[in-house]
Amino acid sequence: MTDNPRAPRRPASEAGDAPSRTGDQTPQTPAGEARRTIVVPPEVSMVTLLGPHDELLRTIERELPRLDVLARGNELHLTGSDDDLHLAERLVDELLVVIAAGQPLNRDAVERSVRMLRERTRERPADVLTTNIVSNRGRTIRPKTLNQKRYVDAIDAHTIVFGIGPAGTGKTYLAMAKAVQALQAKQVNRIILTRPAVEAGERLGFLPGTLNDKIDPYLRPLYDALHDMIDPDSIPRLMAAGTIEVAPLAYMRGRSLNDAFIILDEAQNTSPEQMKMFLTRLGFGSKIVVTGDITQVDLPGDTQSGLRVVQDILTGVDDIHFSYLTAHDVVRHRLVGAIVDAYGRWDATRPHPGGQTSGQSGPIHRRPPRRNP
Repeated sequence: MTDNPRAPRRPASEAGDAPSRTGDQTPQTPAGEARRTIVVPPEVSMVTLLGPHDELLRTIERELPRLDVLARGNELHLTGSDDDLHLAERLVDELLVVIAAGQPLNRDAVERSVRMLRERTRERPADVLTTNIVSNRGRTIRPKTLNQKRYVDAIDAHTIVFGIGPAGTGKTYLAMAKAVQALQAKQVNRIILTRPAVEAGERLGFLPGTLNDKIDPYLRPLYDALHDMIDPDSIPRLMAAGTIEVAPLAYMRGRSLNDAFIILDEAQNTSPEQMKMFLTRLGFGSKIVVTGDITQVDLPGDTQSGLRVVQDILTGVDDIHFSYLTAHDVVRHRLVGAIVDAYGRWDATRPHPGGQTSGQSGPIHRRPPRRNP
């Protein structure tokens, strides 16, 4: 291994500090299969690579079901097809680079690394998993998928970036992390976070308090993200000084925002006129990130979404970039997926009109709770 995790590495046969491979093929292997032995450098703890109770080893076996993996000491003995062996060797190399960079491994990191290697992406998994944006109270925020890494890189490279994708893909969270990074590096003097309050003329009117109190529920997700990235005790001071501003979109009208990192969240709920108003607030030395999910538009009536329209208007304009994230980029707690699946199974047994259920015609039986493996 090299000291620099991003340095290009020589093939394993040439690199004396890379994990070595032996026994490329033996007569005892079944037809069409081969064997490899990967020797992990002694300075690397096998628990770090394979996980507690071999959790990460089990993940590798699930991702490569046709590959047999046996761990002995600091060696991994692999049996399988040449393609699976080659992929497994590259995977171990990438994971060792991540470990050398001081990053912890988890199941998500292994699964996403396998996906990137299968897709033969230009970017290495280790480059994606070791990109740090901002750290706070021992927690480091970094992209976790390839599209997230490309999105973060686009924010660095362009003045205006649109992050479009479903909920849970990190488009707003990563944009805010980049804003905090820019503020800490003194690239900008302030951060401005804004969202449209599409229901301000309806439900919010019945809430008690001032206008700010009524709008606060729409801005609360932005405050929550800020608390993950900045010492909570310093946030009131920064907001009082105007260094950080969280405001509804309507407050942007008539302003020119210089030396600022400006984020428009939930942009699918802007009209084309509001989108134009917001984008033309851009001042000198500023950067804009617009995020939203065009499949979740809450605008009333036949109002067009400004986020949908802007893609046709500004595509191809220099220094404006559109980043698209997909369901593969959703990063959530693993229990969320289990909860969604459980509700899906439950919904399939619910009575529907006509007295039938969508999944069965008999009575609903409770299933015993599933134990974690």
